[in-house]
Amino acid sequence: MSRVERIRTALQAAFAPEVLEVRDDSHRHAGHEGAKDGRGHFKVIVVSDAFAGKAPLARHRAVYAALGGMMDTDIHALQIKANTPAEHAAAG
Repeated sequence: MSRVERIRTALQAAFAPEVLEVRDDSHRHAGHEGAKDGRGHFKVIVVSDAFAGKAPLARHRAVYAALGGMMDTDIHALQIKANTPAEHAAAG
């Protein structure tokens, strides 16, 4: 299973999102100091009711927790957009 698939599976299990996008941007960071150990750069968009009533920092912490050990072994950098369905709809 690829890293993108593992990220997708973990986030799907944790949040049952209405929208889930996972993008591997590692190729854009080739040669970057943090990428030399083989970990990647990713962007995730997660839209879930699980974020209702949570501050942005709490949402990000929840995403990190869902990814668990992958943060140490597979992911060097993670760009997170975590919204509720209403916020996602309002953003267009």
